[in-house]
Amino acid sequence: MQPANILYIISDQHNKRALGCYGHPVVETPNLDRLEARGTRFDNAYTNCPICVPVRASLATGRYVHQVRYWDNGHPYDGKVDSWHHRLREQGHHVDSIGKLHFSKAEDDHGFSNEIDPLHVVEGVGDILGCIRDDRAPTRKKRSGITDAGPGDSTYLQYDIRNGDNGVAWLNEHKNDDKPWALFLSFVCPHPPYICPQKWYDQYIAQDLAFQPQWNESDWPQHPALDYMRKFFDFDPQFSEDEIKNMIAAYLGACSHLDKQIGRVLDELDRLGLTDSTRVIYTSDHGEHQGARGVWGKFSMFEESAGVPFIAAGPDIPAGKVSQTPVSLIDTFPSAVTCVGASLSEADADLPGDSIWSIANDDDRDRTVFSEYHAVGSRHASYMLRDRQHKYIHYAHEPAQLFDMEADPQELNNIADSSPDIVADFEHRLAEICDPAEQDRRAKEDQAAKIESFGGVEAVLSRGAFDNSPVPGEKPAFRQH
Repeated sequence: MQPANILYIISDQHNKRALGCYGHPVVETPNLDRLEARGTRFDNAYTNCPICVPVRASLATGRYVHQVRYWDNGHPYDGKVDSWHHRLREQGHHVDSIGKLHFSKAEDDHGFSNEIDPLHVVEGVGDILGCIRDDRAPTRKKRSGITDAGPGDSTYLQYDIRNGDNGVAWLNEHKNDDKPWALFLSFVCPHPPYICPQKWYDQYIAQDLAFQPQWNESDWPQHPALDYMRKFFDFDPQFSEDEIKNMIAAYLGACSHLDKQIGRVLDELDRLGLTDSTRVIYTSDHGEHQGARGVWGKFSMFEESAGVPFIAAGPDIPAGKVSQTPVSLIDTFPSAVTCVGASLSEADADLPGDSIWSIANDDDRDRTVFSEYHAVGSRHASYMLRDRQHKYIHYAHEPAQLFDMEADPQELNNIADSSPDIVADFEHRLAEICDPAEQDRRAKEDQAAKIESFGGVEAVLSRGAFDNSPVPGEKPAFRQH
């Protein structure tokens, strides 16, 4: 494979089913659809943690959350573990970021040559309140986020226009670089608030919008972890059908707004003659439930939350191909390094990821990918293993779930009790990756230490909570519980 530039485009909270190229019947995402048409789409792509801060650390370092111990939104990546950005920069490649990083703070060296207009965690600290995971944890009242969805403007919509502007300008500045470059272009939409431009809202609210699996309260899957999550975030009782449709229309509108900004950057790549020398990846850090299973946001291992869109296009990547081989965001590290012609170091020998370029060019094969969750809205850890046929979810101290993703792609039938041999096989595979009980213990121990370093539980509670990380220049809106 010949060295090439890499343009890594990532969004925040984009449900993979909310793209035209992934089969959504209504949403307009023509630019991402165009990218998919000239590249390879991965249908079984997953986050390594369904919440922003830890998965972004995992993506950067190429390691699982429990390996690097950036557990939650109060443990942001601080550059102390090498990233693929470090690896490229130390070998003389220009590697910049634009937009949302959700790392510690700009003063820390995260490995980029430059961080352009970065969105980092609040005060360099993040959501310490989410480290409280026992009975002292105050509930998060997220109900108004759904009922307030609709048309309008937000700092997130404005920020993504700015990120698109910066992406276009950056390509012009580096169009004549003599060594392959890397640009990590990170948009924040369609992350809440669920607000979109009026024209998109008007278009989608007029449609007959399909609701997500098990949206109706009578169909909600009953499980201790999900029951707790719904109560914790104030998602119970069910929203009205009008409220659900309103939110979905606003969410789809934010997806179309995102697609437009990405299209501006891809058009500039074409105009500058860089398309044939640049490999492009599009993905998201995690998904969005949109009311599936009675949940809104991310936080779970169901497909709406843990699944992500993943598209790769450019030189040496098959066009018009759909890959069923499971992949995850930790595959980014080896992919970015090999793309530009750099080398992995001896310290990278045990990275669990693989090259996306190799997977795209190979026949479909079986592979097990892994995700974990140790953060807000959970009392105990959850772990996911996914191969081509099955998804297995292990909950610390709570019953497991197993789904046959070929026969039951909407995950309606938990077959764990009736499939002991399959469960035992997945338990063995999980044990090869980590000791789930031990990692649950370690996460809680680190979270307790973080709380104490901040002055204790009362100090954390008095700081309050904020719904969404502010864009650069915006103040966080803390509120008390």
